[in-house]
Amino acid sequence: METLVEIADFEDWRTAVDAAVKVLRAGEVVALPTETVYGLAADAFNEEAVAKIFEVKERPSFDPLIVHLGQKRDLKKVAAVPEELADLVKKLISEFWPGPLTLVLPKTDAVPDIVTSGLPTVAVRMSKHEVMRGAAKELGNPIAAPSANIFGRISPTSASAVMSELGGRIPLIVDGGACADGLESTIVAVGMDGGKPVLWMLRPGPVTREDLRKFARVAKPKSSGDQPEAPGRMEGHYAPRTPLLLFDKPEDFVPEEGKSYALLSLRGEEKDGYVGKHEWAVTEVMSPGSGKVSEVGVRLFHLLRKLDESGVDAIVAEPVGKARLGAAVMDRLQKAAAGSGSAGG
Repeated sequence: METLVEIADFEDWRTAVDAAVKVLRAGEVVALPTETVYGLAADAFNEEAVAKIFEVKERPSFDPLIVHLGQKRDLKKVAAVPEELADLVKKLISEFWPGPLTLVLPKTDAVPDIVTSGLPTVAVRMSKHEVMRGAAKELGNPIAAPSANIFGRISPTSASAVMSELGGRIPLIVDGGACADGLESTIVAVGMDGGKPVLWMLRPGPVTREDLRKFARVAKPKSSGDQPEAPGRMEGHYAPRTPLLLFDKPEDFVPEEGKSYALLSLRGEEKDGYVGKHEWAVTEVMSPGSGKVSEVGVRLFHLLRKLDESGVDAIVAEPVGKARLGAAVMDRLQKAAAGSGSAGG
């Protein structure tokens, strides 16, 4: 299959949306940009089209998908919000939509079981990116869209990264430029605990725990047993094929003789203890000089992919503080380390 690329520039993104919707209406999948990462999109109400997402990504059927809306009022198409949670949900979508917050809510009968992996809940958000939002609006149906990569691999933050992962597997990629946030959305399950609304943090992301505490108590995830309650909760996600090593402190790293190592550094400064620890084959810096975690979020997956393609035997990643967005960055690094070194999937 030939994979075409449609450019969605600032002035003429609607032409790209038209091309994408034509593919979606034909029951096919298309890669679309969001503010977080690129998504592999299908009409959420078309079971056969959604099945192609799982086939193309080599994704296990028990891992549910996020549903993207074109407008806030479309929430009622996919979610049956309980009366006791209605006020909290309204406040959350007013504050964070469009944006990188995914809510897990009871689903309506309109949402096929394949989208939710048989769960009674649906993960739903409204993207800040005009292409994803515009496509859902023009299609007239919500769009199911996990990240546009082979399952378990590094999430794509550019059209070229999608092409390297899925070129020849899908008919169309809409190139909307580099993703502004670079980390997948925050996922929270909205529920009740002790008679009061609570937000169960299922995946940290750009909307932080501190941001959410203004609206409700934020609690640790409920036990999910053997099945994920939301996308991205499995160990071994976001992983390079090259082994990724993550240490608590520089002294824990002991290089093996004859192996080449790359360093994924926070600031690129010797005082952090890693830069001068070894003669690195390659060094990439996530936030040169400043160590700003917001910059790390934007660059993380791009640099991981770059180091994965550098030919080294292993990648060493410096840890990032877990305050605010740092929790999301460390979540991705820990899961990447857990799943790295395999051939994919």
